[in-house]
Amino acid sequence: MLKDEKAIVVFSGGQDSTTCLFWALKTFKEVEVVTFNYNQRHKNEIECAKAIAQEVNVRHHLLDMQLLNQLAPSALTRNDIDIKDGGDGEQLSTFVPGRNLIFLSFAAVLASQVNAKHMITGVSETDFSGYPDCRDAFIKSLNVTINLSMDQEFVIHTPLMWLDKEETWKLADELDVLDYVREKTLTCYEGVIGDGCGECPACKLRKNGLEKYLASQKGVKK
Repeated sequence: MLKDEKAIVVFSGGQDSTTCLFWALKTFKEVEVVTFNYNQRHKNEIECAKAIAQEVNVRHHLLDMQLLNQLAPSALTRNDIDIKDGGDGEQLSTFVPGRNLIFLSFAAVLASQVNAKHMITGVSETDFSGYPDCRDAFIKSLNVTINLSMDQEFVIHTPLMWLDKEETWKLADELDVLDYVREKTLTCYEGVIGDGCGECPACKLRKNGLEKYLASQKGVKK
């Protein structure tokens, strides 16, 4: 029974990882979260993650991964790279090569140290924005690799893998945290908590999903 087991949530303080945190809290007996400092564009992300972890009363681990900033130039790791959608088959400027590979590998090492068998990440192949390390095949492959490398039986859970943003808001609502996720999380590439700047790709995706979900609920809830 999962209710008797412990889990680690890869946690950025954004919409997806916060929804996953509340999913984990209802699924597992004990939950801890891990946030990675890779010298990302906005330190607000780390502070937001800290604040949510404190409010929800879960143990928060912050790991220094600043080498990733040096190795993987991206709009999320460099202030001099513009945030923009990919064009003509090009990768989005916000893609950080190797990020989920590295984060989940280190999350597994941490999980081993705190006796957690389960890891949760908020990746989605439905709304993956073209990031190859958000695909189901990658996660399944990495799960096997991590288990072989450490000779343990970790399970990587991806509650949002087949959900679009509208469905992710629906899940938050089902978990009774829609307003909390909307007001407290940071998804915006410009570092604005809550509804964000409204202009960056992350904000547009989040806003469109929310508007679709709220529209679908008109006349449903009384």
